Amino acid sequence: MDVKNLMKTYPQLEAMARAEEIYWTNPDCGCERELPFGMKDIDDAEARLARFAPYIKKAFPETEKTGGIIESPLTEIPKMKAELEKECGKFGGRLFLKCDSHLAVSGSIKARGGIYEVLKFAEKVAMDAGMLTLEDDYSILTAPKYQELFSKYSVAVGSTGNLGMSIGIISAKLGFKVTVHMSADARQWKKDLLRSRGVTVVEYPDDYQKAVAEGRKEAEGDPYCHFVDDEASQDLFMGYSVAAKRIGAQFEAVGITVDEDHPVFVYIPCGVGGAPGGVSFGLKEIYGDNVHIFFAEPTHAPCMTLSMITGLKNEIAVSDIGLDGKTEADGLAVGRASVLVSDVMKTLLDGCYTIQDEKLYPFLAQLADTEGIFIEPSSCASFPGPSQVAADEEWLAARGLIGKMENATHILWATGGSMVPEAEMRHYYERGKK
Repeated sequence: MDVKNLMKTYPQLEAMARAEEIYWTNPDCGCERELPFGMKDIDDAEARLARFAPYIKKAFPETEKTGGIIESPLTEIPKMKAELEKECGKFGGRLFLKCDSHLAVSGSIKARGGIYEVLKFAEKVAMDAGMLTLEDDYSILTAPKYQELFSKYSVAVGSTGNLGMSIGIISAKLGFKVTVHMSADARQWKKDLLRSRGVTVVEYPDDYQKAVAEGRKEAEGDPYCHFVDDEASQDLFMGYSVAAKRIGAQFEAVGITVDEDHPVFVYIPCGVGGAPGGVSFGLKEIYGDNVHIFFAEPTHAPCMTLSMITGLKNEIAVSDIGLDGKTEADGLAVGRASVLVSDVMKTLLDGCYTIQDEKLYPFLAQLADTEGIFIEPSSCASFPGPSQVAADEEWLAARGLIGKMENATHILWATGGSMVPEAEMRHYYERGKK
């Protein structure tokens, strides 16, 4: 790969190679093109999750209040907004936190796509065995005979942490044999928790790509093993997209209008891209150009930003420009972007920006102090976004947004945190206070 020529063509790569923060807007956003998915696919995923709600409610009592629907609150955070405007610059409008950090079952955004993919696999296995129909009450899947059926099958996944948590917890609960291949970046407490649930955890001294490759290798040639491919899975992607259909009722409940004069901005931390990509696809499908989406990444592992700027999808890795891919934001420690997501996001993503690791912890502590909400460090990557976007007058003008920012809604998408052990979270908090 001719990196020197790439850097001449895309000057921002030079700053990226020095692990400096950058902000980039996508010139192709809004261009017309045919996408591989549509509203029908989102509706299908939503219907499947509704069918499984009775099972989830019975298997995970913490979901009883929501009737087995795994969903997170949308919470306005005005005190944190004041802090961010003081530190990063004014951005107007209202600021909300989408608390996927507190999703039931596995405590992260991965509870959406990860759990969905395993449920879809379980549905197929049970239906193929003649033990389930669409008319059944899916709570029957908690019966021992289904555990016995699922125990003949296995599930494998490669993960930096949160996807492994969601896949491991739901697979083990259903009765599947499950193996999570984890990279060196994964937090020890996540490995310990999975093992306590009966999950086999295989650790690697290498990065995320190695863990995924080993998981894929395990599943190859085994008709009884389902591999959850974080780099290319359409099922994961569609599971994440369902969030966009559900958020409409939350908008209504808190008085958020989404139209040309009331734009919505969404800022999502990004690793390989599956979760933010799925959420973004759903939002764009429903709200079109009235919603603007930005991905946030650590300066040492900006794989999606690199992919989007160069247009090389998964053919370029952060190591190609000399970055080590190591970051305190463990869920974002990915060196190469998803080919599926980088392709779909080509005309949907409004932009990307990167953040240095040392800024994550102070944001974490500020959110705890101002709003009493605790999230993990990687969830805080999105926090500078509203101020950066509001300061980009050229982009705002090009999008017809000048004069509309006081009517805007900004949503920071919190991706994980509620399952972090108290002592670990206290450590994060104290580090942020320093």
